[in-house]
Amino acid sequence: HTSHPLKSKCPEWHCTYKTGSEVHIRNLHKTAVQNGAGGGLFRIEAVVKNYPEGHKAAAVLPVLDLSQRQDVWLPISAMNNAEEILQVPPVRVYKVSTFYTMYNRKPVVTHSSLLETTPDKLFPLIEVECLGACVNVPMVQINGNYYEDLTPKDVKEIIDELKTGKIPKPGPRSGHFCEPARGLTSLTEPPKGPGFGVQAGL
Repeated sequence: HTSHPLKSKCPEWHCTYKTGSEVHIRNLHKTAVQNGAGGGLFRIEAVVKNYPEGHKAAAVLPVLDLSQRQDVWLPISAMNNAEEILQVPPVRVYKVSTFYTMYNRKPVVTHSSLLETTPDKLFPLIEVECLGACVNVPMVQINGNYYEDLTPKDVKEIIDELKTGKIPKPGPRSGHFCEPARGLTSLTEPPKGPGFGVQAGL
């Protein structure tokens, strides 16, 4: 069954919506996507253009990912903006955001009851099912970047560097890479666009 979002009794600037058994947080001070320095809205428009006409709904995963990169979590306003951009029912977006562990539906630093967090509350640790990097474990993903083949010393160095405002170089810390020795053999150029390589008449 489906249930309509119910707004809880809470301050105007920080409200929750309930769909089924899942709770989504609304932050009225945050829009879903702003252009700002990261050009989020422009990037979303570019992603959506890669999908055939009438199939924008297939872009829900990357659109939510780009939205989350703005504030490191997904308020209900971001989800609602995504459904407006993709022209899909809100429940389609809500279901995706609750299924995948890559989406944070609460401000990350407030997850202390669920996660391990550094004393300064800047670096919460979330254990997820899979990040697709089994050959280079132990590894972590920080703000979309993968850091692999880690030792405890590596992790401390990465965190210390992030605290200074720098972005550590992503990839294996050991120098070992799992890719063709002669370089990339696929995904070496932008997508050709909808219909490329499809037989005529299909």
